[in-house]
This record gives sequence, C-alpha cells and structure tokens, in this order.
Amino acid sequence: MDNYNQLLAFIWAYEYGNFSAAARANGLTPSAMSKLISRLEARLQVRLFHRGTRTLTLTEEGHVYLNSARAVVDAMSEADSLAEDMPSRISGQLKIRTMTTFARYHILPWLPAFIDAYPDLDVDIETGPVYRDDFDRGLDLAIYGGVLASSSRIARRIGESQWITCASPAYITRYGIPSHPRELMEHRCFHFNFDSHWNQWLFTEDNQSIIFPVKPVASLSQGDLLRDLAIQGEGIVRLADFHVHRDIREGRLIPLLKAFQSPVREPLYIIYAKRQHLSPRIRCFIEFMEKQIALHPWSI
Repeated sequence: MDNYNQLLAFIWAYEYGNFSAAARANGLTPSAMSKLISRLEARLQVRLFHRGTRTLTLTEEGHVYLNSARAVVDAMSEADSLAEDMPSRISGQLKIRTMTTFARYHILPWLPAFIDAYPDLDVDIETGPVYRDDFDRGLDLAIYGGVLASSSRIARRIGESQWITCASPAYITRYGIPSHPRELMEHRCFHFNFDSHWNQWLFTEDNQSIIFPVKPVASLSQGDLLRDLAIQGEGIVRLADFHVHRDIREGRLIPLLKAFQSPVREPLYIIYAKRQHLSPRIRCFIEFMEKQIALHPWSI
C-alpha cells in the first residue's frame, strides 16, 4: 500500500507542480508528500523531479516513469471497477465535472429521475468552464465540448453544438441589427473573461471561415450571466445552441448575422478513464445521458 501511495503522490506532485499544492488538494501535509516522493526515489534509485524554488519539473527518468505510474493507478481503478460489478445494486459515489450551463439545462432537469432510479448512488456534480483531467483524483466522468487534448482517456461523442450570435428584440429595437460581422465592433458585445476559443467569434464569408474581432463592453465568467444580460436588452452575445435554444424558440433572443453563420458544429463528449471493464455506476449514467439527449434535442 505504501508503494501505491508513493505512486499517487508522484502523480499528484507532477499535476500540481509543487508539493504544497498537491498535499493541500489531497489531504496531506507538504512534509508527508515530500517523504512519499523521497521514499519512491530511494526505492527506484533515480531522481524523478528537478526541485525548483517554487515549482517541480520532471527529470528524463521522471517522464518515463510517469506513464508506468499512471498505468498502475489505472489498473487499480480497473480492479475496483470489477469489484463494483459484484453487487446487484449500483451504489457508491459518481463524481461528474461539466460546464455550468450544460449541467443546468441538460443534467439538472433529468437528475431527479436518475436519482430515483438509482437511490443507492451518491451523485456529486462539479462545474467549471475548462476541462481538467482529474481522473487520478476520483473523477468518474466529464462532459465537455470542443477539441480535446490527446490523451489515453475515452472521449465518447454524445452530441454537438453550434455557436449562435444573438440579441434580444429590445436590443434590436434600440440599436439595430448588424448587417455584417465587422459591424460588431460598433455594437455592445459581451463575452467570457477567461482565455477560451469561445471568445473567437467565427463566421463564414465567401466560403471561408473568418474570426471577426469584437470589443466587449463587459466580460463575465459564466454563460448564464451573458445570457441574462442579452435577454435584458443590454447587448449581443455568442453562446452555444444547447444553452440558448429555448430562448430562441420562444423569442427571447434573436439569431443575428444568419447569412454569415459558421457551419462548424462543435462536438460534445462524455469523457472517462480508459478501462476495459467500465463501472456499472458510470455505464448507467452514460446510457441515461445519451437517452435524454436523444429525447430532448437542442438544435435550432
């Protein structure tokens, strides 16, 4: 068990970049974390990290050992999954991370039915705009869109979304409609306040994809805040159709620049660790989500 703890400490230290952050995130003291790494290096008789003043970087041997360490941790997780197959009831904790707007509009409406179907399952949902590979820290599933970094994880496509430039009827009455994407610079626009391709307003002109700049009058951290401002008539936003499709169908928001609408559709993935034997608690949620998406499409 101590050898396994050393592997976990090594992976955590690499992912967090220093012993203190890794220790805090996993309920250890920095001293305990450092001792686990030191015992691992002593056992292997190699140095795994270059220890800087504030950050750690892997040595060449550390890079090689990282793949092996992750393989062992994945194998242990697979063994746990096999054990979970034994009981007849699906139980335990199911930890999910996804985008806040997706959770609100496409998980929460159906979550009570899922909980009723699996009463012994403890569902833990965490939200955030950016995908993080937290599977070595207990994450079971992630749901995110866009281009994912290459990894050993399984990314199962469960849908796709299109980004829509839109505003409310009140805004259009007050400020008019841009006739070309370049006119967005003259309008009140809002976007996200973090570095993301979501802030790249992509359009198509003469069969070419072009990103037109906007000058946001305000930037916010969460899509629903942008949506609320747009519905209040305060400005133009660019949001995914899975987020605003009901608002558009019911007339609260109006798509703009439809002649320049990019045909690019962003894939949406449900992501889980690479395991030969998928845990029943994970499998039942995947099947549940795929059924709900099929029953409640969001295409405009």
